[in-house]
Parts: sequence; structure tokens; C-alpha cells
Amino acid sequence: MVYEFGFGKEIQKVDIPDNIRVRELTANKDIEFKAIDADVVNALENPIGSKRLRDIVNPGEKIAIITSDITRPMPTYKVMPALIEELEAGGVNPSDITLVFALGSHRKQTPDEQKRLAGEYAYNKINVVDSDIDDCVHMGVTSSGTPVDITRVVAEADRKIALGNIEFHYFAGYSGGYKAIMPGVSTPAAIQSNHKLMIRPESCAGRLEGNPVREDIEEAGALCGLDFILNVVLDEHKNIVKVVCGDPIKAHREGAKFLDKLYTKEIDCGADIVIVSQGGAPKDLNLYQTQKALDNSKHAVKDGGIIILIGSCAEGYGEHTFEDWMLNSESPDALVNKIRENFVLGGHKAAAIGMVLQRAEIYLVSDMDPELVKRSFMKPYTSAQQAFDDALAKLGKSADVITMPYGGSVLPRVK
Repeated sequence: MVYEFGFGKEIQKVDIPDNIRVRELTANKDIEFKAIDADVVNALENPIGSKRLRDIVNPGEKIAIITSDITRPMPTYKVMPALIEELEAGGVNPSDITLVFALGSHRKQTPDEQKRLAGEYAYNKINVVDSDIDDCVHMGVTSSGTPVDITRVVAEADRKIALGNIEFHYFAGYSGGYKAIMPGVSTPAAIQSNHKLMIRPESCAGRLEGNPVREDIEEAGALCGLDFILNVVLDEHKNIVKVVCGDPIKAHREGAKFLDKLYTKEIDCGADIVIVSQGGAPKDLNLYQTQKALDNSKHAVKDGGIIILIGSCAEGYGEHTFEDWMLNSESPDALVNKIRENFVLGGHKAAAIGMVLQRAEIYLVSDMDPELVKRSFMKPYTSAQQAFDDALAKLGKSADVITMPYGGSVLPRVK
């Protein structure tokens, strides 16, 4: 049978012999999707744990809407018309609304990218900017010592609204909610302080309560202040299947519960070979982002197995420190030891890959320079089929396979 995996804007195919046991991990099929659950207007009319947005805002107030950048699949352009209409119903002038792309530690965006993400309606009607780490306001310090330094256009807004898509996150538990504030519109020093908590075992995918990273995120977000969220859950084809609006905690928790039902996959045991993809663009723009699919796939592979990671990574590593660590470390063990001795933002992604390499080999199917991939302790390929053939030759014809065509979304759990 032929299996397909997103690769940038193209597809990689793998033909797996019929005699091999294959388990494909995709969204749970028994979920009943209701059109009203995906209706943005309905969600705005029925917020969770909050008044309607139109009843929160006032005429003359400055409004900051924080949303995801080019590395995330949040369909900002789909929700902005209804959101702007709701704000206007509360007396807000469009000239007082600013859409802020939360870059975190990511690169600046081009005007064309901003326009594509915001949608032409919003781009032409309101202010649109990237967050700016060089122009921030100090708003406090969390109990874990994380400085709450927030980009000025957000910090000084009278009302703050966060957009985002909710998916599993390998150490914050889930994306969405207050994560738009921390790390979204925070400084590198603040992000580093928060992310150093990832080395604690409670910082893991699918966990909110007792997760030190998530708790620090939400404490930082509360210090900054967030009046309202509009979060979505996407299906494997990036369509909205659930919208939650309202209180930053209560609405986010409802979205996370829905995500659990949709994407948590119980398996009886791991597989010898796991073939995983982020699902294509924009999630596999670079290795920094593609790593998220890798981290979910580690829960599906047996010790000593092989993970075939499929991602274009057209922009290479995607972050300077991450690249430096991957290319200038002696071994996967060294990557892990370095992060425990001295947490450095960017290095944390390299350490996460190192942790996977301690258990399994990684065959990377990408557009990256093969020599750089080798220096990063992975085996380079341009063909997923060739990578699979080599993995099967190494592990034997009795090897079993798990496929994860949307690996950044699905979280495997061994029963």
C-alpha cells in the first residue's frame, strides 16, 4: 500500500509491502463534527467563562490582537472579519485595532507574508505589525523568576485579545491560550527563563496541571493581562473544526479537551519503524519547527528503532543557536548534557533531538545539505521511499511500521 506524506507544498510517497504490519495514526474517526462548533460567529456570541467581547471593550480603547506568525497554521484570515465586526459592535474604531504577529524567537516577516496571514480585509482595515523584542515594557516577574517583558504595542493596549490554534506541545502541554503572550510577544531572555523549565519531567505533551512550563506561561500572561481568547482546533487538512472563545483559561481548557478526543491515539506497543511528517507547509519550513513532529513520534518508536522524519526544511535549521548546537556538538549525549548544565534558548531544540537519538536513529528526508544532516547525527535522504527501504533492510522484513502523516498533531500513548 502507498502512503503519502506532506513535504513542503509537495508529497513524498512510501510503498510498504502488504506483509508488513502497518498502523496509521491519524485523527480519531468517531468524532462527530458539528458545523456550529466551527462557526466563529457562534463562538463569539457564546463565550466560555466571559462576557461577550463587545461588552468588554469600550469606544476609544486601544486594542491589541495577538496572533501566530508564518510558522504556525493558525488561519487568522478566516477569523478576523467576524472578530473585527464584534469589536466594532462594541464601539471600537478600526484605527484603534492593531494585529500583532507573535514572533517569539522567530524571524521578521515580509509585508506579503503579513498580508497573506491577516487576510486582505483585516490588512486594509486595521494596523498590522510584527512583535518587536527591542521595544518592550517590563510588567513583572513570575514566581519562577521569568521576567514579563512584553512588546510595547501589546503591553500598552487597553484590551488584549489572543488568537491561536490548539495542538499538543512537547513541553508546554498544549499550544494556544496564554502562549500568545509567553513566548509569543516576549523577549529572548524571558523565553529562555520560561523554557529552561522544560527539563523537568512534568513538562510534557498533553499535560496542563502540574506542568511547570505551562504554569509559568499562564502566570506571565496574567501579569501582562489578557481579556479574551479566540482559539481554534484544526483537522489534518488545516480546516477549523472547533472554535473556543472567552476566558483565557476556561476557554483554552475546553479546546484542549476537544483536542484530546480528536488526536490522542492509544497504541498497544511501539513500532520498529515510524514514518512521520509535519503534514507539509508551513509546519515543515525549517528543522526548528519540524522537530515537533519528531518529538511526538518518539512515543511511537521502540528503543533501537528508526524514525523516518519527513520535512522539507527549505529554510534549513531555522534558528542560529539551534544550528550551532546541532553542528558543533560531539554526540547526541553531549547535546543533552549541555542543556542540563546551561540552558540556552535554541539549544533546547537540539537537546530534544538528542534525547530522541539516545533511543532511536533518525533518517531525515529533507531539502537540507546532506553533509549538514550527517553532522547533526541524522542520516540524510531526499526520498522517503529510499529511507524506508534502507530502514527495512537494516531492521529486517519482520519489522513493523507506524505512520504519522500529521505528526505534529497526533500524540501516541502506549496503553
